Amino acid sequence: MGRITGDFAGETVIVTGGASGIGRAVARRFGDAGATVLVADLDPEPNTGGTRRTKRSRRLAERRRSRRRTSPSRPTSRPSSRRPASFGGVDVMVNNAGYHAGGPLLDLDVAELRRALAVNVEGVFVGTQVAARDMIDRDEPGSVVNTASISSEVAQFEQVGYDASKGAVKMVTRGSALELAEYGIRVNAVAPGQIATEFVEGWSEEAPAKAASDDLLKPVPLGRAGVPDDLAAAYLYLASEDASYVTGELLFVDGGWQVL
Repeated sequence: MGRITGDFAGETVIVTGGASGIGRAVARRFGDAGATVLVADLDPEPNTGGTRRTKRSRRLAERRRSRRRTSPSRPTSRPSSRRPASFGGVDVMVNNAGYHAGGPLLDLDVAELRRALAVNVEGVFVGTQVAARDMIDRDEPGSVVNTASISSEVAQFEQVGYDASKGAVKMVTRGSALELAEYGIRVNAVAPGQIATEFVEGWSEEAPAKAASDDLLKPVPLGRAGVPDDLAAAYLYLASEDASYVTGELLFVDGGWQVL
């Protein structure tokens, strides 16, 4: 089978939470497609999951990526339009940074809920707002791709805080798509399923069978947990001209999890 590659040469892409996991895979994929990728993350250096960076990934970082330490839960540290302006402005905004607030409803600390809402919802809201203003000011239509979740649609056991935040991401995505359509700005979201990353404690890219073996998790029809590279092409598609008539959508990449 062929692969989605895309041509993003001359375009500037911001990826929040791009130093590890899904964000790192997405940043690399846009870089491979020719984009200038600005990585915004609390960790200014790429997280390699304990593995040594390859020559290819080092070249990608040197030639096509710029990194900045940011926290989506702090308004003053969110990516501003000034940095992308030096590259001609932002063309694609990937609001991927996230925070996992898990635990039973009766035990979940309100502070944890607030942090999840600040990172997962407020971060997506402001990231979309900043990118859209830049695109409108330059009169250049662009694309916003958010990271939602299967939790945007389906409740999971002992995940009420996370579910609430990702449900809100769905509505920020759809509401923004409705308002920004007149400017030619499309807003969509990728909804990952059980993805083996360092995002959830105890998970890693070296343990792709985690979702299939955990008794607390719903079975995955395709028989395995996903890995970040399973998701990257979905972001490229939604940001590309091939998706020019797609906006306000959640694209589920979950191995069939949500159809059961």
